[in-house]
Amino acid sequence: MCRFTYICNMKNLGLLEKIIVVFLTLTVIFGLFMYYTNAEFFATLVAEDNFYENLTSLFLFLTSFTLFYKFFKYQKYYGITWKIGVLLMAVAMFFGGGEEISWGQRIFNVESSDFFLNNNAQQETNLHNMVVGDVKLNKLIFSNIMSICFGIYFLVLPPLWTKVSSLKSLIDSFGISVARNIHLILFIAATILILGLVDHDRKWEMWEYVFALIMFLIVWNPRNSKEIFSEK
Repeated sequence: MCRFTYICNMKNLGLLEKIIVVFLTLTVIFGLFMYYTNAEFFATLVAEDNFYENLTSLFLFLTSFTLFYKFFKYQKYYGITWKIGVLLMAVAMFFGGGEEISWGQRIFNVESSDFFLNNNAQQETNLHNMVVGDVKLNKLIFSNIMSICFGIYFLVLPPLWTKVSSLKSLIDSFGISVARNIHLILFIAATILILGLVDHDRKWEMWEYVFALIMFLIVWNPRNSKEIFSEK
């Protein structure tokens, strides 16, 4: 019997998953180390179009592509609710990846239209920095509401799936990927470290990076993989 939960969970992962877990762990430790030893370099790491933001976008896109791949591979074995659930998640991850880099605006040197110049807090071509009246969508939707959704997804959904059979069937019917214990350990530990130890305006870039990598891991090999991604 294995006495160390984290090590036991690591043993159940595939090679790619182990590499990503190690990479995630090292990059978070690296970011924390830079925060305390080289504030200027840390500011560069969390700046627009830099290390953490670019990797966040990359892994959100990879998560989306993985879901699309699994959709086309397994869609003939599942019903309409599964198709809707998987496609919605795939589109949401793709949307998040695009928003993170303002849909390639700075990469391709595309000027913002007058609409975004007048209604976007950073004058970028994206929705999450839009301002409606005096309300910033980034704070209302992408901070407050999404934080609640993430909390439910990571902390409430897994135990419900495990312990409540009726909800388990409902979750599976919509093809919702459920986090494994290793994913929860990583998410909670990284959240505590980043939000508890980093006092910087852009610390959320690190947290979003952690979220993106863990979402990829969850979709790649969810707790309910046999129930939602298999040839029935």
